[in-house]
Amino acid sequence: MRSLVVLALVGLTAQLVDGALGMGYGMTSTSLLLLAGVAPASASASVHLAEIGTALAAGVSHWRFGNIDWHVLRRIALPGALGAFLGATVLSSLSTAVAAPWMAAILFTLGVLLLARFARPLGPGRRTRAGARLLAPLGLVAGFVDATGGGGWGPVATPSLLAHGHMEPRKVIGSVGAAEVIVAIAASVGFVLGLGRGGFLLPMVGALLLGGLIAAPVAAWLVRIMPAQVLGVVVGGMILLTNARVLLALVDPALIVWVAVYAGLAVAWLMALTLAVRVMRRVAPTPAPEPQPAPV
Repeated sequence: MRSLVVLALVGLTAQLVDGALGMGYGMTSTSLLLLAGVAPASASASVHLAEIGTALAAGVSHWRFGNIDWHVLRRIALPGALGAFLGATVLSSLSTAVAAPWMAAILFTLGVLLLARFARPLGPGRRTRAGARLLAPLGLVAGFVDATGGGGWGPVATPSLLAHGHMEPRKVIGSVGAAEVIVAIAASVGFVLGLGRGGFLLPMVGALLLGGLIAAPVAAWLVRIMPAQVLGVVVGGMILLTNARVLLALVDPALIVWVAVYAGLAVAWLMALTLAVRVMRRVAPTPAPEPQPAPV
């Protein structure tokens, strides 16, 4: 019972992060299951089954708060579902360790771009929409990585869309989160075909689902009220810290190097956040003066 309560808390925390930042549920939940000794395919299968419910709750919440761009959702969801199905049925039993450093390097670069982007003014309200030539291959790759790695839909799709054009961060996060429902369903179908129903650990699925359902509305509300500048820097810093571990592990440096790298990243993140807050305050609209009574 205690382990299920812990899993429910993990599901709550993971969904809170995922719903607010557009990433993190799969990576957090799958890492815990792997740490507990669950086979990689069963861990990914169980997380994706729970993710159907949590992503649906998050999608409804994002819809109610106006965080979804339906143009983006339609063009990224179906390729994402295809990629997730292929990843689950063909590569669920294979290790993704070889691809992990390359993906970490790409995401780390995107994190740097996000910090640089959102630490300065975004421009006078210009908005562009990502086209099908970006969304279709992005969805396919993100869905494939998500199924084979037990998580990755948000970390691949969200920073890529944030780094492209001038789409509002809350719209990116809401659209990617809502599309994850279809991606999770496709991945689960692929795992059923590849592993059978015995590949799903239902008690763990239920605990993760319960925690995620509680957190979904809170996360959707949070992403709606957070300023674009701050939200973009938060996402960028999270990507840097998460993927630095994978890149450092390739060379296995001394402890002092680990500490120095993480300290440097933390300082850079704090500086970018400070600049973003200053920009946000500088461009905030000045309240209109109160009307004065007419002279008698």
